[in-house]
Amino acid sequence: QVQLVESGGGLVQAGGSLRLSCAASGSIFHINAMGWYRQAPGKQRELVAAVASGGNSDYADSVKGRFTVSRDNAKNTVYLQMNSLKPEDTAVYYCYAFYEDRLYWGQGTQVTVSS
Repeated sequence: QVQLVESGGGLVQAGGSLRLSCAASGSIFHINAMGWYRQAPGKQRELVAAVASGGNSDYADSVKGRFTVSRDNAKNTVYLQMNSLKPEDTAVYYCYAFYEDRLYWGQGTQVTVSS
């Protein structure tokens, strides 16, 4: 079992920055992919950013150049640095971890960007 605990959400003005963290705990040997999805009201959950254990990352087009995903394998933690935030980035952000052929989710953290 893997438990994911997120932190770092909140309210920020447009143009501001936030950093999300997600720590995985449990009997973990090696987590493959980790990353972040988000879900805005009335919309489907969408992939924001993903990072493999080796460091390769991928981003949604809407956040490229503004968001940076990273991970600390020793701490089993994934981060999402969000800069130049826009009101359309407002959503609940969920971290995920793919481990031993199972997908685990965090509880979600609210990010609200005011105009």
